[in-house]
Amino acid sequence: MTKPTLAQPTPVLGSRILAVGGSRGSELVPNDDIVGPINSSDEWIQQRTGIKTRARAAKGVTVKDLAVDAAQDALAKAGLTGTDLDAVLVSTVTHFEQTPSLATIVTDAIGATPAPAYDVSAACAGYCYGIAQADALVRAGTAENVLVIGVEKMSDFIDPTDRTISFLLGDGAGATIVGRSDTPGIGPTVWGSDGSQASVIYQTHSWLDYRREELGEPVPETPETAEEVSQMTTPTLRQLGPTVFKWVISSMPNIARRAVDAAGLQLEDIDVFIPHQANMRITDQLLKLIKFREDIVVGRDIADTGNTSAASIPLATERLLREGQAKSGDIALQIGFGAGLAYAAQVVVLP
Repeated sequence: MTKPTLAQPTPVLGSRILAVGGSRGSELVPNDDIVGPINSSDEWIQQRTGIKTRARAAKGVTVKDLAVDAAQDALAKAGLTGTDLDAVLVSTVTHFEQTPSLATIVTDAIGATPAPAYDVSAACAGYCYGIAQADALVRAGTAENVLVIGVEKMSDFIDPTDRTISFLLGDGAGATIVGRSDTPGIGPTVWGSDGSQASVIYQTHSWLDYRREELGEPVPETPETAEEVSQMTTPTLRQLGPTVFKWVISSMPNIARRAVDAAGLQLEDIDVFIPHQANMRITDQLLKLIKFREDIVVGRDIADTGNTSAASIPLATERLLREGQAKSGDIALQIGFGAGLAYAAQVVVLP
């Protein structure tokens, strides 16, 4: 007896970005407000990072609040409501609860129930990971409209005395609606990871350390001092900055070129470059090494918003479109890279 063939959704030719929304922390924190504890200066921070201020959320504002605001902005721009969504993906590493996922909570808040929803944990590459999955869901015929949110409240994980990463960080959310298209508007994603370098960007201690402390078991040493670990304060972030810088500029130019090639394009076809807003020096080095055309538009939202991890690429995109630096139909290369170490890049047509 012949086994029956399983039915499958009807695939579609392509997907595209329908709209991009954003929500930034409402409190702008200039360099002068944070230089004391790190024994630095406004001049040093601007020279090393390009940051003048960072946007941080007001007291009481949560990652959910930021995500919902960005989602509603994107839905309004797309002319959709929550009921039009077939899936919700949230990229974040600053949602305090292991479960339930932030995505399910946001889905309920924006009226998208019963859309499937889940979180993506890929740090600064998380938004591009989300776009890759949304593109696949739409092209497979599984979904018609997918909401992708990159959101972080990094200020919950900073140490004001830390000179490695805390002074870079800001809060915000960027949201994108991915929908069906008669022609491809999102190119193939080039992505990957290198867990052998997971210790390059890290928390001062893990949630597991709290359990060990409770049970009286020894807490494994981290690059922090034993005294800091034993205090068991809220985990904060650290990075080995020079190592991260070398990894990005030695590895990401090739990933960027591969993404352009996978999309069937040449570098001169790229109108807009939107890298993860990690550090302006990194952006400048990538521009030199990738060798785009001279008139390319570049996302530099970090100068006023700071490094917002998974939120940085959609926020930079939203700003370029809102301020008219980029326009609908422009071809953009976006690339995320960070903790993990994880990375992802794809070419997209701007809405």
